Amino acid sequence: MAGVFPRRGNEGAIDMSDTLEQLRELIKEKFDIDASTIDPNASVLESGLDSLALTELLFTVEEKFGVELLEAAREVTTLGGLATLVDQLRSGSRPAPPAQSNAMPMQ
Repeated sequence: MAGVFPRRGNEGAIDMSDTLEQLRELIKEKFDIDASTIDPNASVLESGLDSLALTELLFTVEEKFGVELLEAAREVTTLGGLATLVDQLRSGSRPAPPAQSNAMPMQ
């Protein structure tokens, strides 16, 4: 299926710019937000999405890209970060664990 999988460079690495552009297009289609105004390094919430829309976006990303975002998505705050996470999951590499938390471990 053309356009669904990101390009791979000379060493076989996934080209995040494809994923980022697909995410921008998805936001444009789903939420009617001008993709050109979305800064990949700014908070997704600053792009005009509220927390409910962000949750809907994450479910749509899982469907579109065939990934399971799980707990890792909670740490993502930017579209660039989401693109990186999607690319890591699609390439089979595990995302880096979140920074040390003060939360109590589940027993």
